[in-house]
Amino acid sequence: MLHRLNRLIFRGIILVLVKLLTRTKVSGLENIPTEGGVLMTANHLSVVDPALVFMSLDRQDATGFVAKKHQSNLFYRTIVNLVDGIWLNRYEADSQALRKARAYLKNGGIFGIAPEGTRSSTGALIPGKIGSAYLADIAQVPVQPVAIYGTEGAVHRLLRLERPRLHISFGELYTLPTIERKDRDAQLQRNTDEIMCRIAAMLPQKYRGVYVDYPRVQELIDSAKSQSEVFHSFP
Repeated sequence: MLHRLNRLIFRGIILVLVKLLTRTKVSGLENIPTEGGVLMTANHLSVVDPALVFMSLDRQDATGFVAKKHQSNLFYRTIVNLVDGIWLNRYEADSQALRKARAYLKNGGIFGIAPEGTRSSTGALIPGKIGSAYLADIAQVPVQPVAIYGTEGAVHRLLRLERPRLHISFGELYTLPTIERKDRDAQLQRNTDEIMCRIAAMLPQKYRGVYVDYPRVQELIDSAKSQSEVFHSFP
């Protein structure tokens, strides 16, 4: 009970700070399921990205990976432990962290991951790593794309007493094909590309980075437009 209360208080603090210090637009909240395991895959531009995702979720069973390099920071470690974050060694295959994440998803929680593996230094999408596709496969849960933009340089703008415009959008859930033993590496890459293309299709063009010319991205954009037109055609 105390742990749940602390999470609620922490989320409330983030909500207040975001409302006071930024102009943040959140969309797609209706796509977040109220229960069940979900792998949330988000692009990563800034240290404020995880806070935006966390404050948007009206569920108490959400967590994600956090780089072990931050574990020595007492303040950061306290926050991560509060939200049940799983420490990840980004520089090697961290099987222990993956097992914990799989168990969390199997128990019906929301688990967040940045498929790029690190913050983008280009201000746009960089190549995704296969870890997110692997985790989705071993946990057998649906995937939810999350697109974030406007957060790059947000900290510097805040220090200049500006209110940055931030955007976070939650897309529709989808299921990736199961990874078979034959051509396993190729299938993991295929699913990784799908994860990244789903995110890219939700971002403005300048944020799509290395995925800007992927045909699959345009296919997803056209499909979303078509569905929107059909929906709005009803009286």
